[in-house]
Amino acid sequence: MSDPSDSADGSRPLLELEGVHTYYGESHVLQGVDLSVDEGEIVALIGRNGVGKTTTLRSILQLTPPREGTVRFRGEDVTGESTHDVTGRGIGWVPEERRMFGYLTVEENVRVSVGPDRDYEALREYVFDLFPDLEQFREKEARNLSGGQQQMLAIARALVGDNDLLLVDEPSEGLAPMIVDQVVEALREASADTTMILVEQNFPLAMDLADRFYLLDHGTVVESGETEGVTAEDERIRRYLSA
Repeated sequence: MSDPSDSADGSRPLLELEGVHTYYGESHVLQGVDLSVDEGEIVALIGRNGVGKTTTLRSILQLTPPREGTVRFRGEDVTGESTHDVTGRGIGWVPEERRMFGYLTVEENVRVSVGPDRDYEALREYVFDLFPDLEQFREKEARNLSGGQQQMLAIARALVGDNDLLLVDEPSEGLAPMIVDQVVEALREASADTTMILVEQNFPLAMDLADRFYLLDHGTVVESGETEGVTAEDERIRRYLSA
């Protein structure tokens, strides 16, 4: 495997994980993960359930800090920092649970996610252009939205949060195909301004949306590369994705 610090143009990656080992109690989940993400990329983390994809995101955010190894953002070691400090550097999270303020309206959820030095009006219009459904239901409380609308709101909140890197966990989970298409197109458009790591069980969707992938198995990276032309029938992929 190539050195995770080597970018195609020789510059330093936006994010690097080197030799990351993460545990839940005595359970050794990540077992020496190496990966890198360049600015402007969408990178997919793929693999079966339970192989460490979400734990990788949690390790980046220091929600579950690695016991060994290093996480670097913009070349600076963030391992062991508080999650608050890590997110303050410009790393946003769209968790699978879509956490939001249920008793606030759509517009209020967006407003509280915008920093004091940011142009709220411009950002609000930006996310409403991405997600017309949100503008339609701007006065509706978040708890009363559909699952797809809640996912859109979760992504919108992350996009207005002045983040240089978004960690997006299972954005298509539980959504109807038509809603998935809307979410995917919004992520694709947003990727023009924001680098992303995408955890996604839907393999064709992940390959379509991402530029590169890392395939995890038992807490290690077993395959990686560009997504173009990769299918679930490729032998190097299929044996790790099949039950």
